[in-house]
Amino acid sequence: MSALTREETQALIQEVLEVYPEKAKKDRAKHLMVNDKALESSKKCITSNRKSLPGVMTMRGCAYAGSKGVVWGPIKDMISISHGPIGCGQYARGGRRNYYVGTTGVDTFCEMNFTSDFQEKDIVFGGDKKLTKLMEEIEMLFPLNKGISVQSECPIGLIGDDIEAVSKKVAAQINKPVVPVRCEGFRGVSQSLGHHIANDSVRDWIISNRDGQAFEKTPYDVAILGDYNIGGDAWSSRILLEEMGLRVVAQWSGDGTLAEMENTPNVKLNLLHCYRSMNYISRHMEEKYGIPWLEYNFFGPTKIAESLRAIAAFFDDKIKEGAERVIEKYTAPMNEIIAKYKPRLQGKKVMLYVGGLRPRHVVGAYEDLGMVVVGTGYEFAHNDDYDRTMKDMGDATLIYDDATGHELDEFVKAMKPDLIGSGIKEKYVFHKMGYPFRQMHSWDYSGPYHGYDGFAVFAKDMDLTLNNPVWKMLKAPWLKEEATAELKAA
Repeated sequence: MSALTREETQALIQEVLEVYPEKAKKDRAKHLMVNDKALESSKKCITSNRKSLPGVMTMRGCAYAGSKGVVWGPIKDMISISHGPIGCGQYARGGRRNYYVGTTGVDTFCEMNFTSDFQEKDIVFGGDKKLTKLMEEIEMLFPLNKGISVQSECPIGLIGDDIEAVSKKVAAQINKPVVPVRCEGFRGVSQSLGHHIANDSVRDWIISNRDGQAFEKTPYDVAILGDYNIGGDAWSSRILLEEMGLRVVAQWSGDGTLAEMENTPNVKLNLLHCYRSMNYISRHMEEKYGIPWLEYNFFGPTKIAESLRAIAAFFDDKIKEGAERVIEKYTAPMNEIIAKYKPRLQGKKVMLYVGGLRPRHVVGAYEDLGMVVVGTGYEFAHNDDYDRTMKDMGDATLIYDDATGHELDEFVKAMKPDLIGSGIKEKYVFHKMGYPFRQMHSWDYSGPYHGYDGFAVFAKDMDLTLNNPVWKMLKAPWLKEEATAELKAA
């Protein structure tokens, strides 16, 4: 179901493209599409994972953001050094609400900013000695850390610092893993390459550390990968897996530990929540250790039930019965939530623009509440993400890749959604335009949204946001100016 017909949506795309110079128009046209569920592949209808156009505003992050901010940063008992100028580390510190259990500064370090604080002289003379000294000081001040990762910022790649040699030297001194991560922000086209680089560093420096060591296995061992515990998401997911009889051996990187990462090769099944950020390490473990992996979706009761049954299919009747027991347990409470909120949200239109998995994963949760997703897109997707998205979206739905500020503004003005779900960079623009908005990267300081417990929070938040009377009182400043000008002219 879509707010517009296929022809109307295609016409809207052409209209929005008209402001660009011919070359930019031709390029951007490749990144916009009208969904067709009958197609098997997205490659013929949308282009992704390409460089953003110079001078055209993009909402993307960089490779450093993908590595430090997403994959490595939430590992709670390791210290991640932002190696370079202080700004990147400060901006990336504790911004994603990756909840964890522990005492900050004693045995957990996610919310602390460790930086080599590059100055001009470090650019000239190099930062290897400074990095060595920093890690020695870390070991003295925070002895309960389990290891260190070195997240390289842009200047490190430009001046050629040998972070690998320094890491090997310090690792031998402190007898702990020290992981060099070549995630300089200029690499690749977005934070997506940062995910890949981070996964490769886990593969090369961490994942095989306990190969051959004794581990007490059970037939029901699983690992949660690609859940960053935003607002407690991974905890609400883990509850369901354990209720159905599985043993969660590892959970990373949200509330994750070094030991859990090292123990992951012992599990029977890797459960992958964020496909974009963790499919690389999942494929590696499948190739090296023979561990299958499954992408699952714990947004909304419909998708949760589908995922629980898909997970159970990998195991015996005990787990299959456990899955049905869990689904039955939560059916009545979920029906009560839907009965409460669906009448207030039925038929409301939603537009999404997020990263990772959410542009497609949250669709089912909105549909459980009777809402309609009329437009969706990713900041840094690849075509395999769009292959999956096409199947989850209705025909004629507007889909956009690496959308520009101009495109988002015009799409919203034309489609007039009742709710927008996007990131912090877009939030205040749409607030000023008077549109209800949810920050769907970090749940607008709410959460969890995963699992049955999370759906209760999700439904309440969507209702509180969309049905807040304040939106009727807002008018965009530029519209006020137009109205004033019209009055003066009259």
